[in-house]
Amino acid sequence: MNQALKYNIYQQHCPARLFFEKIADKWVLLIINVLARETQHFNLLKKSIQGISPKVLSQKLKMLERDGFIERQVQNTSPIRVDYSLTSLGLEVAKMAYQLKDWAETNIEQVITAQQRFDATQTEESK
Repeated sequence: MNQALKYNIYQQHCPARLFFEKIADKWVLLIINVLARETQHFNLLKKSIQGISPKVLSQKLKMLERDGFIERQVQNTSPIRVDYSLTSLGLEVAKMAYQLKDWAETNIEQVITAQQRFDATQTEESK
């Protein structure tokens, strides 16, 4: 027996749509994939994800913590260090995020070829 879902992502005001807005962000996917491998502190995360600015990393970490995907643990060291790790909810998302990462790395050449073919067609049509 199929139980009716409480939410329908295709409806305009469905709160589940917010998940797609957040998870579709490249930095969010990269952060989740890195933390799926191991707990990391801020500077190590920044080093692991080339091109992310400290400001953006900080914003994304706060967002992910607010949404329950990661947790932060303050280490009582000198200087103080904060470690980030995935929650059980974050680990579930990480499985999907890893599949997207794997798919992208495996299929990007086909995507690039399709783009080049399309662009060549567009150039020919505009002549």
